[in-house]
Amino acid sequence: MPITHEDISSDEDLGRRVLVRARIIAPCLDTLDAEDDTGKDAIAILKGVIAALPAAGYERAKSFSRNGTAMTWREIDAAFSEDARVSLQSLCGADSASGLPRGHFPKARPLARVWPEGEYT
Repeated sequence: MPITHEDISSDEDLGRRVLVRARIIAPCLDTLDAEDDTGKDAIAILKGVIAALPAAGYERAKSFSRNGTAMTWREIDAAFSEDARVSLQSLCGADSASGLPRGHFPKARPLARVWPEGEYT
């Protein structure tokens, strides 16, 4: 069974928003089973992300303005620390047996089509 918002938060909207952002960081989240160890690791990371979010109200405010009466808020993305991002990506990006990335990776760089690679003097 895939990871759902119910696995990470009792607040449905917040759980859905965090999952949407997490899928951008680690697209394999939809393929992880919430009952497997890898799924449980992902859930623990996502619960930590939610715990890192400041409470609603002034703590979540990023900036204020007086005359223009403007107020900006921290985005969900701000709660994903570098550690959380790398940890989520590691759940998707490495084959546990070999440690190598999984998937198809093109051999030629896209720039090679525009400017041939090689030695230049």
